[in-house]
Amino acid sequence: MGSPPGSGPGAPPPADGVAERRLHPVTPLRRAWAPVAVVVGWAVHDPDQAQRQLTRLTTTHLLIGLAVLIPAAALYGFLTWWFTHYAVTDTELRIRTGLLFRRTAHIRLERIQAIDVTQPLLARVAGVAKLKLDVIGTGKKDELAFLGADEARALRAELLARAAGFAPETAHEVGEAPARQLLRVPPGVLAISLLLTGATWGTLLAAVVVPTLLWLATHNLWTVLATALPLVGAAGASSAGRFVGEYDWTVAESPDGLRIDHGLLDRAHETVPPGRVQTVRIVEPLLWRRRRWVRVELDVAGSSNSVLLPVAPREIADSVVARVLPGVTVPTGKELSRPPRRAARCRPLWWRGHGLAVTDAVFAARHGLLRRSLALVPHAKVQSVRLTQGPWRRALRLADVHVDTGANKTVAARLRDADEAAELLRSQAERSRTGRRDAPPDRWMA
Repeated sequence: MGSPPGSGPGAPPPADGVAERRLHPVTPLRRAWAPVAVVVGWAVHDPDQAQRQLTRLTTTHLLIGLAVLIPAAALYGFLTWWFTHYAVTDTELRIRTGLLFRRTAHIRLERIQAIDVTQPLLARVAGVAKLKLDVIGTGKKDELAFLGADEARALRAELLARAAGFAPETAHEVGEAPARQLLRVPPGVLAISLLLTGATWGTLLAAVVVPTLLWLATHNLWTVLATALPLVGAAGASSAGRFVGEYDWTVAESPDGLRIDHGLLDRAHETVPPGRVQTVRIVEPLLWRRRRWVRVELDVAGSSNSVLLPVAPREIADSVVARVLPGVTVPTGKELSRPPRRAARCRPLWWRGHGLAVTDAVFAARHGLLRRSLALVPHAKVQSVRLTQGPWRRALRLADVHVDTGANKTVAARLRDADEAAELLRSQAERSRTGRRDAPPDRWMA
């Protein structure tokens, strides 16, 4: 069996019998920017003072300043890299950082719920990658930046193998779990879906209407340009940003969860961990319905992963959702019950966009008339159930039922009949208790 990634000649001596490893040697180049960023931040914070100071400096002073700043930045980057170590023990990942103030993070392997590998553009050029860890109970991701690309994948596989219960001496041999591709979003389909998004057209419409009204009111060309250009730029930047980020979106199935790879410039390799998904949302914009396209979003406890599918045919999306929520069948529109007709007094016309279905597996609530969104919450993930009823809805005998999940999110069934809502409150609490009792344990590679 070969040596662990990052060990070997030049590695730090063992601490407590565990060999520590260092990050990739290019890491100091990334961290050397910190002192430069301080100077730039001061200049941006007080530009007038910065300009006055620059006018007083001679060429000699500037050269001396650069001669001090550049070595200081290089020294800072080297020292922060030199004093950053990590080690993998039988039970935890240990990360030691800090130049003046030392910090040691002890990350229990069984509490790791996802490990993502990301490669910004310059990192891809340098052949390095960043490991980002989602840990239960922490709001901020711990990360190791940067490791060699192969080393990052090997370390990820090792951590997942140990978290799954493999012995340390065999964890290196397990390697990355095999994956089977489920879906790849073609770039053309992604581009068309963005063009058919209401937000894009809304911004472009505003870019036409608002400048026209300003021209009629002021007849000032500069005012019109100052308004139109940012609106057009916002529409283009939003669509272009999503296209670049969601380019080559691929979903694959593996024993450690669903793997997601995407990105044109910055590549990201993410994992949707099994058993940690709290809510699945199937979003259906108005202009997508003719093509039967949907977008699938997620709420994952303690994770920032929020998109499962940027765009996909409804049938394929339903099959992928069934892998995220085993045993769940997505309710169709005919299976969703609408609020009573008197709900139109609260929300004329828009009341038709609400719907509810409760199955043996999920609490499903829909809202939206133009942009439909169907939220699926497994009963086992419901943390609490609430009934709310304002004065006007009380007079109409209507109420809203809210279910709270472990991702600090809420899904609501709105404008339900008051008697139905009271019964739903009682029955949902019982379904949640039963669901948590019968739910399988959250395990890697189960």
